[in-house]
Amino acid sequence: MTAPGTPIAVITGASSGIGAATAKQLAAAGYRVVLTARRKDRIEALAAEINDAGHQAAAYALDVTDRAAVDEFATAFRTLAVLVNNAGGALGAESVATGDPEDWRQMYEVNVLGTLHMTQALLPALTASGDGTVVVLSSTAGHSTYEGGAGYVAAKNGARVLAETLRLEIVGTPVRVIEIAPGMVKTDEFATTRFRGDTEKAAKVYAGVAEPLTADDVADTITWACTRPPHVNIDLLVVRPRAQASNTKVHREL
Repeated sequence: MTAPGTPIAVITGASSGIGAATAKQLAAAGYRVVLTARRKDRIEALAAEINDAGHQAAAYALDVTDRAAVDEFATAFRTLAVLVNNAGGALGAESVATGDPEDWRQMYEVNVLGTLHMTQALLPALTASGDGTVVVLSSTAGHSTYEGGAGYVAAKNGARVLAETLRLEIVGTPVRVIEIAPGMVKTDEFATTRFRGDTEKAAKVYAGVAEPLTADDVADTITWACTRPPHVNIDLLVVRPRAQASNTKVHREL
């Protein structure tokens, strides 16, 4: 995994959506991408697709909530250029009064502790590179609350604060910390997973919105931020579709 001369980028949650799109775009930008996710078949197929396109990719099945597995994974890297903490997601849209604490726990474990595990384990290799980048995929949910979203908002706020604090704590080292906070992104799985496979509820999230963001749109911002000159840090990049003014103000053509 550590071929000399080619910068390496690790992307978590790379089996679909933003993670998969980011893997493709970083590979096209000249990185050797290491794809991690729990679904081994998905990342192996994506790695093969990227390699067939003339770029460099490897797949590694990994659950970011398993610290022992993360630590073992990290031993493969002496140096690392980029870590994209993309693994995450939402479960449910119940109120605070009726929300399932188990949903809250799972969201916190993946969105926050998963990011913590990967960042802690790979920070030495990122520092050793002399020019490392940690990307944290938060969400506009981490910056502004909305009804029915408290569990996800809490988790993404945790990811946001992790990024902000890490930046303060490692200033002066050759590692920059970038937070990308997407708004409404339409992918194949995000809303469907949130509503436990209810495709009708998932479709209503995007109903009437002419052009929600795509996974490629977000991947483009990640790749742009990672490929800025080393002295340039994009502390926070909030990206929404034009039709979305806030988490609760969306123009719908119904």
